[in-house]
Amino acid sequence: MSTWQAAIPVAAATLGGALNAVAGGGLFLAFPALILTGMDPIPANATSTVALWPGSLLSIGAYRRELTAQRNAGLLAAVSVVGSVSGAAILLRTPQPVFGRLLPWLMLAATLLFAFGRSMSALFQLAPRRSIEPSPSGLAGVLVAQFAIALYGGFFGGGIGIMMLALFSLFGMHDLHRMNALKTLLVACINGAAVVLFALGGLVHWPSAIAMTIGATVGGYAGAAYGRRLNPRFLRVFVIGVGSAMTVYFFYRRYGAP
Repeated sequence: MSTWQAAIPVAAATLGGALNAVAGGGLFLAFPALILTGMDPIPANATSTVALWPGSLLSIGAYRRELTAQRNAGLLAAVSVVGSVSGAAILLRTPQPVFGRLLPWLMLAATLLFAFGRSMSALFQLAPRRSIEPSPSGLAGVLVAQFAIALYGGFFGGGIGIMMLALFSLFGMHDLHRMNALKTLLVACINGAAVVLFALGGLVHWPSAIAMTIGATVGGYAGAAYGRRLNPRFLRVFVIGVGSAMTVYFFYRRYGAP
C-alpha cells in the first residue's frame, strides 16, 4: 500500500470521528475508505469498527450524570453485549463472497436509517411520551429490539445509533440528553464486544486500525470542541450524501461493473 493510499483511511477516520462527535455517521467514511484501498470487506468492517470504538468509549464520560439516573442501563448493556457477540460470531463464519453480496444492501439500509430513522420514530411512536425509562411491560419489548439491533451491530454496525434513538422514542422515551447518553453507552458496548471477537478472529488489520484510531480520536476531540459552530442539518445532509454515494458505488461494483 502506497503512502497516499495509507493516508486515505486515516483522513476518513479523522473526519468520521468528528462526525460521530456531532451528528454520527462516521462509519460511512471509515469503512468505504478501507475498501477503496483494496482491503476485503470483512476485514475493512472489523478494522473500521476497531478504529472508531475508542471515540465512542471516551464519549461515555460526558454523560455520567445522565447514565447514573437510568435504572435499566446495565440490563440493556448486557443484552447489547450478548447480541453483538452473536452478530460478530456470525460475521466470523460468513464467507467473503456472501458478505460482498450483502454489502450494498447493508449500506443502503444504514443510509436509509440515518436519513429517516428519527422521522419514522416520531410517525410510529407506540407509547405516549413520558420519561427515559420504559414501563415494565414495555421493557421486554425494548430488550428484544435492542438484542436485534446489537446482533446487526456486531455483524455490520452502520446506523445502530439512529436505530436505538428510534427504538427509545417508539417506547415513549423523550428526554434527548438521556436518550443520547444511553445510546452512547450501548454503542460502545456493541462495538467493544465486536472488537474483541474481531481481534481474536484475526480480522483486524492492525497498522491501519492504530493509525485510524489516532485520527478518529483527534477528529472526535475537534468535533466536540468546534462542532457547535456548524449547522447540524448541514452535517446530516453531508453524511447522507456520502452514504448515498457509497451505496451507489457498492451496488455498481457488485451488479453493474463489467
